Amino acid sequence: MPKLSEVIHALDELYPPHWAESWDAVGLVCGDPEDEVRRVLFAVDPVRAVVEEAVDWGADLLVTHHPLYLRGTTSVAADSFKGRVVHRLIRSGIALHVAHTNADHADPGVSDALAEAIGLKVTGPLLADPTDPAGRRGTGRIGELPEPLPLAAFADRVAAGLPATATGVRVSGDPDRPVHRVAVCGGSGDGFFAEVRKAGVDAYVTADLRHHPASEAAEAARGIALVDAAHWATEWPWLTLAARDLGAAAARNGWQLETRVSTLVTDPWTAHAPMPYPRA
Repeated sequence: MPKLSEVIHALDELYPPHWAESWDAVGLVCGDPEDEVRRVLFAVDPVRAVVEEAVDWGADLLVTHHPLYLRGTTSVAADSFKGRVVHRLIRSGIALHVAHTNADHADPGVSDALAEAIGLKVTGPLLADPTDPAGRRGTGRIGELPEPLPLAAFADRVAAGLPATATGVRVSGDPDRPVHRVAVCGGSGDGFFAEVRKAGVDAYVTADLRHHPASEAAEAARGIALVDAAHWATEWPWLTLAARDLGAAAARNGWQLETRVSTLVTDPWTAHAPMPYPRA
């Protein structure tokens, strides 16, 4: 079996830490680099339910997309939920590693997995990384459908391609509007409307869209159709990609390594109450 340090090296080759944004907190959170790793669990959120899944499965390493301590801390005392997570992991002999915005920027990365899940053929990044000579790496992706679909049918395609959440997907735009060329961004994406407009796409799929940016996008001279899914749901497809690529690295190195993707829904919204809505 490989050592934790070897597995982390393989993950860092897939998602180099220096690709992360300056504000981000990626890398090894806890764990002994000399420990052996036999089982690796992938999940979006390092929450208590996921940690218990890792314990029950006998994982040696938990890899999450979201950081446990994004803004830093001066204490890991078990009187907070994050401190309890750290204590449970260490007492159970489970390491925690984070690949966040470095996985967003990777090729393939989070938005590639999102595009694949909803049936898009990727043609390039939404916001290219100038340090990538191949022009593939960067934030978000531009993709195309095999053939145009009405917005309503495309939204159904997105809902079917992503894991179900209580909130489902929200749509902005004429339901009959044809959609062919699409921008996607896994996770919070309303900071990239300038790039989306410049890309000349028919629709934008992302998460966490706020009222004012969405309203401005709809009112622009060439309005963009919007499909807003749950943050967790837009990033979950990456887990399978990451597990697959780590498995391939294990095979190349001759490691006996088992990977698993958590299917626990850790989206914080747990219910949806429909309201009567008059349609024009």
